[in-house]
Amino acid sequence: MSSIPFHYFDLRTFCYVTEDDKRVEDALRTFLPDEFEIQRVESEGHHGDRILVLSARVEKADQIRTVLDSLGDLADEELARVQDELDERVNENCAFFLTLDKQAAYNGEVALGDGITLRGKVEAYPAKRESAIENALEVIEDL
Repeated sequence: MSSIPFHYFDLRTFCYVTEDDKRVEDALRTFLPDEFEIQRVESEGHHGDRILVLSARVEKADQIRTVLDSLGDLADEELARVQDELDERVNENCAFFLTLDKQAAYNGEVALGDGITLRGKVEAYPAKRESAIENALEVIEDL
């Protein structure tokens, strides 16, 4: 894949009071380049419990390739599912969405699930949803 048709990827997860910060950060790092900076913001839940929001924005081409390489570790049936659902995973703003399994990521595995949200801005000229879907499909087929 010579050209990367993504402007950036945003990855985000929440660390609840019952979870270990380091483990949740390790799970997020499954998708990031080595030594990549993760933003940490503390928030408060409805009942006053601490929620730590961990997020990272990946913008450089080599770093975007790292994220895509990690997505290539999805099982074949999950990649096929993402391809089949692209129409629902790309919005009118040319943003592509996936949710990834946080527990699997902590174990060094990549799987669809809950816990880590990935949002990627797909390059599309003109910036039309249909063009973004085509570009995203091309990338997923190459994974």
